[in-house]
Amino acid sequence: MYKLLIFCFGLLLFQGDKTEFSWNENTKLTWKDFQGKPNLNSDAVAVTASGITFSYSIKKTETRVISFKTLIKADFYPEHSWCKKGEVDDHVLGHEQLHFDITELHARLFKQKVARLKPSNTVAEQLQRYHKEIDEALEKMQSEYDNESNYSINKEGQALWKDYVEKELKRLHKYKS
Repeated sequence: MYKLLIFCFGLLLFQGDKTEFSWNENTKLTWKDFQGKPNLNSDAVAVTASGITFSYSIKKTETRVISFKTLIKADFYPEHSWCKKGEVDDHVLGHEQLHFDITELHARLFKQKVARLKPSNTVAEQLQRYHKEIDEALEKMQSEYDNESNYSINKEGQALWKDYVEKELKRLHKYKS
């Protein structure tokens, strides 16, 4: 018997969004990817909407779980990402790209944790706990990044974050999306 449970990481409003695309090391964001309507009341000149898509299936007998599979990927949501044209440049685009890269980093960290799991009757609860933990860690890092780079204004702070994220992505290369 198979049970399929699907969980989306991030805002639930993205569930119906059919235009999302997954992180790819050979593809960088462009301003054309930011298709949402800008919030003119915001001080921000751009917003990246990204999240981790997570699903799993469990195969079990009447009494025990015998295997499970997962799908974990970092996705970008163009219709919910926006920029104020005329107020953005390549430096700001690099800042937004790094937000997406941080999402990929957390997808890899999630995959690393899941890779250590063994089939058990508590695997669904463990996956849900890992999902919650990675969600909280991602939100915290995104906020720290914005604060320490001052939303891209602090170029030195942004460069330090770029180096850190690149090193971590390399370290976790075998878990890439």
